[in-house]
Amino acid sequence: MSSESVGGIFGAIVAAVVLAVAVVFGPIGQYGKPARPAKVEPAPAATAPTAPAPRGPVIREVPNQ
Repeated sequence: MSSESVGGIFGAIVAAVVLAVAVVFGPIGQYGKPARPAKVEPAPAATAPTAPAPRGPVIREVPNQ
């Protein structure tokens, strides 16, 4: 066997392995894959505004002695 025929056989084996790997793992990239669903963020719930809490010092009645 000449080196050319050995190289051809080796090349055919390598090509078969590459083709088998390509078939097993499928297409690379977005082609052939399902499209990703778009993320939909829920809208914030509309709530009625509440009255603000009272602020400031708490004044209590102190009995005079």
